[in-house]
Amino acid sequence: MHKALYYDKENSKIHCRLCPRNCLLQEGQTGTCGVRTVEQGELYTANYGKLAAANWDPVEKKPLYHFHPGRPILSLGTFGCNFLCSFCQNWSLARGNPSQAVDTVEPEDVLAMLDKAGGPEKVLGVAYTYNEPVIWYEFVFDTARLLNEKGYSNVLVTNGYIQKEPLQDLLPYIDAMNIDVKAFSDHFYREYCRGSRKPVIETVEAAVKECHIEITCLLIPTLNDREEEQEALVSWLGSLSPDIVLHYSRYFPQYKMDLPATPVKVMEEAKKRAEKHLNYVYLGNVNLPGSADTNCPYCGNLLVNRSGYQAEITGLTGDSRCNNCGGIISIILPQPLC
Repeated sequence: MHKALYYDKENSKIHCRLCPRNCLLQEGQTGTCGVRTVEQGELYTANYGKLAAANWDPVEKKPLYHFHPGRPILSLGTFGCNFLCSFCQNWSLARGNPSQAVDTVEPEDVLAMLDKAGGPEKVLGVAYTYNEPVIWYEFVFDTARLLNEKGYSNVLVTNGYIQKEPLQDLLPYIDAMNIDVKAFSDHFYREYCRGSRKPVIETVEAAVKECHIEITCLLIPTLNDREEEQEALVSWLGSLSPDIVLHYSRYFPQYKMDLPATPVKVMEEAKKRAEKHLNYVYLGNVNLPGSADTNCPYCGNLLVNRSGYQAEITGLTGDSRCNNCGGIISIILPQPLC
């Protein structure tokens, strides 16, 4: 057990202030996340340094397509989540128990793993992923701050459900985020995630000013794929910046949801509509030629060719320009470009 951050004492209870759930807990109670517990009148987190999964991945797998394409990143995850999504893709971790951890590490151990892999010239850094990294906050904060000092990148793959203060405290050490905007309706968040949409919107709007962000939306037939809803989503993103990267991911039956998989045609139509507002829109979980490639929004030149999670930079100069028309492309490239 590790002392938690962001909580207030209210008489004999503890008010957790990490995420918008604002859980009010009595002695011995645990929050909705499954890992923040009251013991002896203080709030503790049970998942500090508890690893449920650790793998080396290409950064494209996060998915991040415009952040150092092709570079390897260490993916780390633990247990717990502050959403209760009925369609959860990683439910065994989201609803798992830290006692099931495969290993326990300190931030210095993570640094040693990166150094052993070749250092910042060979590997990008760490992606906090698999479960929800917000409720791994204390470990993520300590590790991110250490890695930032040593020249590594920190990536959050998150649902964005976090209070403003802890987010602002963490952002200086975060280089990139993939934020899962699960829908663009309050009803969807209440009914299928047991949460609320507004804090997620606020996280996106805050993060886009501080670091590289990309957005993922899992399209679920009949639930969040209506043309009007998706038009509202991409219009909002486009108003923040037309260069925000959007990943539409194809839904397949999972966990407690048994709706049929999203038709590929629905994916293609959503991409076409989104491209009226955004320069870079990709399709995931589909086998469509070119759906993961990056093309110049000005002349159509192929910039990055992707096959699976492998990326080949074909049409970019070292200063992130199209080598055909010279247009400036919103992409952070490995340096030196290789």
